[in-house]
Amino acid sequence: MTVAAVAPSGPALARLATAAVPRTGDPLVVELGPGTGAFTGVIQRRLAGRGRHVAVELNARFAQHLADRHPAVEVVIADAQDLATVLSERRLPRADVIVSGLPWAAFARAQQRDVLSAVAATLAPDGVFTTFAYVHTRWAAPARRLLRALRAGFDEVLVTRTVWANLPPALVYCCRRPIVTG
Repeated sequence: MTVAAVAPSGPALARLATAAVPRTGDPLVVELGPGTGAFTGVIQRRLAGRGRHVAVELNARFAQHLADRHPAVEVVIADAQDLATVLSERRLPRADVIVSGLPWAAFARAQQRDVLSAVAATLAPDGVFTTFAYVHTRWAAPARRLLRALRAGFDEVLVTRTVWANLPPALVYCCRRPIVTG
């Protein structure tokens, strides 16, 4: 249940989910739940040696695999809920882009809320948060709850076209301008 995927995300979904990573400047890109690295390589190609890429992975085996395959990525074994601490310990500013591969459908309400709060608190005001959902689960309670939470937590939430080339088909949520309360 911590993986919640039948297969790694495909190249088409990876390109769409990482499209917010700028091709210029020195952005701080944070990847949550990179798993086996389906988005990691695409982020690295978009960065082309610029900026900083921090990948936060809870599964130690996945984290080691990722670190071995992508030495330029700073892989941190941590829970996404602790994102503020991860960035603070590294004296990093707010992220320009946060790309999530987290299994939202497997999260309880409180866990979804806590991770989204961490994202909003660590994303730059003009930053972008992207995450994805499988089309076939979009109408399930956890997926509807996620979309409501995204719309409550961000000024803008765009839903992309369906990526039919992914197994299973998926779509991406692109969220801008986090609404930070308290």
